[in-house]
Amino acid sequence: MLAREHKQTIIGQYRTHASDTGSPEVQIALLSERIGQLTEHFKTHKKDHASRRGLLMLVSKRRRLLDYLKKYDTERYKEVIAKLGIRK
Repeated sequence: MLAREHKQTIIGQYRTHASDTGSPEVQIALLSERIGQLTEHFKTHKKDHASRRGLLMLVSKRRRLLDYLKKYDTERYKEVIAKLGIRK
């Protein structure tokens, strides 16, 4: 889980307006941070298959959000992937 303060800083970086907490950009950023944490976790806990399933679900959810954003607003999609460094 993300710490409350860390989560608030991520939301602050990616929000589109002052009271934004649920836009696709914010959701993708939060999922990316959690995916990064789990990836680090698996470097030391190779046999944690239950958490690996959770990681795959998070990756799938992020993929769906990125597909949605790409379909409806390509410019916002490009901004998000550039900020997060997801795509090459």
